[in-house]
Amino acid sequence: MRPNALTRTVISLTAAVGLTAATVAGAGTSFAASPQAAETAASTQDVSVAAVNNLGLSSTQAKNVQRALKARWGYNDAIDGQLGTNSWKAMQRFLKKKYSYKDSIDGIAGPNTVTALQRYLYYFGYNGHLNGIAGSETRAAFKNMSGSCPDHCLPST
Repeated sequence: MRPNALTRTVISLTAAVGLTAATVAGAGTSFAASPQAAETAASTQDVSVAAVNNLGLSSTQAKNVQRALKARWGYNDAIDGQLGTNSWKAMQRFLKKKYSYKDSIDGIAGPNTVTALQRYLYYFGYNGHLNGIAGSETRAAFKNMSGSCPDHCLPST
């Protein structure tokens, strides 16, 4: 065999053995005996990825934002410095109430969330367009805003 073909073969076999071992290890004896059941188990396992998007904030800065979200916007997760789904859901509640966020409360820092955030960030030095892109100006203003948290950012009234 050529070296590339051999490499692909070894990688494919390694992946197949790893997948089979993981499936069999997690399945009961009778369940693992069926190739169709093993295939179903491998294809229907729930894969959830915690999306963390600090938009350039350090862990300390993100913790300040989380404290403000916890105090005023229903954030009930850990103060861990990781702006994940629950942090962004709380942020979206704030933005919906105060800054014309009109999308769903889904915890994703997508373009509509960022656009509403940019409206708020004008108070913290953002002078760019409301374009939903978390570029350097948006990130700088977000960092500036985090410096006023938890006491003076994300007001409830």
